[in-house]
Amino acid sequence: MHRVSFSGFEWDHGNRRKCLKHGVSIAEIEHVPAHAETLIRPDPKHAPRESRFLAIGRTQDGRYTFVVFTPRHHSAGALLRPISARYMHRREISKYEQETSRAQK
Repeated sequence: MHRVSFSGFEWDHGNRRKCLKHGVSIAEIEHVPAHAETLIRPDPKHAPRESRFLAIGRTQDGRYTFVVFTPRHHSAGALLRPISARYMHRREISKYEQETSRAQK
């Protein structure tokens, strides 16, 4: 599990439209990577092109959510650029709960 330090989010028309297409709100997307119980892992499939991470966690309302993002470094600090977001399926939720319970022990 990784922790990512960042000072905000980088949004534009392209990533906003793509992230919202699955019904996850901007507020929910921004909450997941910042939440303490979120699992954050590198996404090795995209490593040759850019650093990508998977944030797997819960929204403020408790909905299990999957967010893919890339860090963008600016003079003011690192910003997270969300690439995709969606609510998780039952099997993904079960796996997340098993991993977080193991990490807490």
